[in-house]
Amino acid sequence: MPAPIGRRRLLKYAAAGLSVAAVPGAALAQTAVQRPPKQTVPDEFAVTAPVSIEVNARPLPSFDTRDRSRLRFGELEYRSGLILTSRFRGFGGLSGLRLDAKGERFIAISDKGGWFTGRIVYKGREMTGLDDVEASPILGPDGKPITSRGWFDTEALALDGSLAYVGIERVHNVLRFDFAKGFTRAHGELVALPPAARRLPNNKGIEALVMVPKGLPLAGTLIAISERGLDAQGNILGFLIGGRSPGQFTIRRTDNFDVSDAVLLPSGSLLLLERKFSWLGGVGIRIRRVALASIAPGAVIDGPAIFEADLGHEIDNMEGIDVHVTPEGDTVLTLVSDDNFSMIQRNLLLQFTLVE
Repeated sequence: MPAPIGRRRLLKYAAAGLSVAAVPGAALAQTAVQRPPKQTVPDEFAVTAPVSIEVNARPLPSFDTRDRSRLRFGELEYRSGLILTSRFRGFGGLSGLRLDAKGERFIAISDKGGWFTGRIVYKGREMTGLDDVEASPILGPDGKPITSRGWFDTEALALDGSLAYVGIERVHNVLRFDFAKGFTRAHGELVALPPAARRLPNNKGIEALVMVPKGLPLAGTLIAISERGLDAQGNILGFLIGGRSPGQFTIRRTDNFDVSDAVLLPSGSLLLLERKFSWLGGVGIRIRRVALASIAPGAVIDGPAIFEADLGHEIDNMEGIDVHVTPEGDTVLTLVSDDNFSMIQRNLLLQFTLVE
């Protein structure tokens, strides 16, 4: 059965916060040049100190609300899903997720400037819950929570061995953390960004970070992709930071989709998680596959969609994606949603097998 029309309608309106697609062009242009005032009052949902929390999980036995028996969606096959809730007020806003090689231990970021770490519990191939979950504040160079500076909208996360990179959309910064120095208690250090990255539109800044490992094209490069920073041709801006060929590239924007995250497959292909919103069509998500070798300074990259979903599926504001390979050889994609701390949105954790 489809989701109740009342809830779906509410979700459509709630999703207005995901995009300014419905804002008139003149207002959008004005928004792009304005900077938000520095927030000095602590956010009520911000994590202020490390704390162990309990997260409850309700299973999602199917992904298609119109056909509960359907498993195949493009090049993905649904494995399992969870609806996550917690009495801890600061739980939510999950905007980035990275897993260990087994797909068990995780680290996630909230857009309110917090870390969440823990373990996914499985029964066979299906997720059943989360355990050992801890919330802690993301610390700035001074050792204080970054929220004390008014730095929120932590939207992007990348790992490189013991190093973690976090993108802060509100102020167009990227922080680097050495987890060998206290794990989530480590202090962030500012990463030098190209000037164009510092001039991205308000609330449409860096949304995806990927560190390219050894053995692949662009090895040692941090790929940073904006949500909807556009060039003169309407394509999405991305940046190659560090590595042998730093520079700027663009992603061809189609069908009004914006970037919400990215991840590298073991094969070397880059997957782009994208989302869109319109008053008539509601929320949609898709995943595009891009050849890593096609990314270079000045390039305009594109790739086919391997997965699409809308409000007829169990989706929400999907903002994070990661990949791991099971002992059986399955390539598993894990997606997480940002509930915007809204009563009518959900924190979802979804897993699919990539069928190549």
